[in-house]
Amino acid sequence: YRNFAAKELRCLLDVPNAEVYRNAHHSSGRFRSQSSQPLRKKIPSLQISSVGQLPHHLPAWDVQIVRSFHTSPSLQAAPVPLFWIFVKPAQKLFAIILGRSIRKWWKALPPNKRELFKESARKNKWKILLGVSSLGVVFVTFYFTHLEETPITGRTRLMVFGKEHFRELSQMEYDMWMELYKSQMLPETDAGYQVVETIVGHLSESNKDIPQVSALKWVIHVVDEPVVNAFVLPHGQVFVFTGLLEAVSDIHQLSFILGHEIAHAVLEHAVKKASLVHLLDFLSLIFLTMIWAICPRDSLAVVGQWIQSKLQEFMFDRPYSRTLEAEADKVGLQFAAKACVDVRASSVFWQQMELAEAIEGQPKLPEWLSTHPSHENRAEHLDRLIPEALKIRESCNCPSLSGPDPRLIFRLNMQRLLELAEGREAPNSTKQDPSNPKLDFPHT
Repeated sequence: YRNFAAKELRCLLDVPNAEVYRNAHHSSGRFRSQSSQPLRKKIPSLQISSVGQLPHHLPAWDVQIVRSFHTSPSLQAAPVPLFWIFVKPAQKLFAIILGRSIRKWWKALPPNKRELFKESARKNKWKILLGVSSLGVVFVTFYFTHLEETPITGRTRLMVFGKEHFRELSQMEYDMWMELYKSQMLPETDAGYQVVETIVGHLSESNKDIPQVSALKWVIHVVDEPVVNAFVLPHGQVFVFTGLLEAVSDIHQLSFILGHEIAHAVLEHAVKKASLVHLLDFLSLIFLTMIWAICPRDSLAVVGQWIQSKLQEFMFDRPYSRTLEAEADKVGLQFAAKACVDVRASSVFWQQMELAEAIEGQPKLPEWLSTHPSHENRAEHLDRLIPEALKIRESCNCPSLSGPDPRLIFRLNMQRLLELAEGREAPNSTKQDPSNPKLDFPHT
């Protein structure tokens, strides 16, 4: 950090690679540090030191982390206009009442009138088909007339709402977070705050050629909370939790994560997600009405409504969220490369997160159940993007990378950790103890 600050944000990589593994006495009790401590004590994971060989002993991994590292809170991932708070429940209630009324009206009809309606529908089937087709054409026209090109990536996206709709909401959301964490905000004189401020300033300065980056005013907030999390609101308010500062191994990992969060704001993922949610909610009202009209009993309609909501969630909402996360990883890696960050450290961070969860014995859920890619798939995706990011880094006249590849260091440490684990088990028993399963890390 001293080298970085002395060179006035010119480059992050005039220092050797940072430690990927920390000693056991650095790991224990890491998530409850005091803000008054100096940087080298408060954030030992950010100390820069050369890595010439494997450590003589491996850390105890006394790491307390949350279930999964989500870099975007739910409100940031899918903000909604204020009127949705009142209108959306009313719309669903209206659809339920309408469908239920249609079902009761149909049951109350005499058999002869039912037959008359069926006969009339058969005679006018082409008119009905034409009406439904017209509605379909209107919907398709609306969809294609609201498509825009995503900045930087050029990917087509749906934009139902204009940016002006989110200005007031973004301010309200910002005020909410400030009220929630007002007693936990670290001062600007805190070492952790200064690290985050310096990295964000360097990332924005290195990418100022991108209009969307230079147009935003970045405001830094560091929250003294042992949560491995960070997010950026649509208008550039950066929130970083001290749990994240203690989870990263070096300044390069932290730079990539902040680049990822900046990418969320620059790519306007909040507006994109809100547009998709609004479109799906509109379509779901039609299906909701049909479910309550067709199902013979209210209990079956409730089950049908639950199935419909889960299908929407797992077929559209969560896959789209994972797509946005992968896009932010790609663009964030490019931001970091232009800032001369060691982009190879990006995949190591997610491997460390995967390792920490495995050691803690946390269950490994399938990726399709999450709004974020799995740690393993995320690391593999970044490994595929790193060669391109290294070329971008070279084109920016960044200094050559010194020291070994942090991914190689991590793999070597993993091998040594497994060898030590096997060495402890061998004298005791040749069989695997089911209560103490062997660690398995497919990515490494």
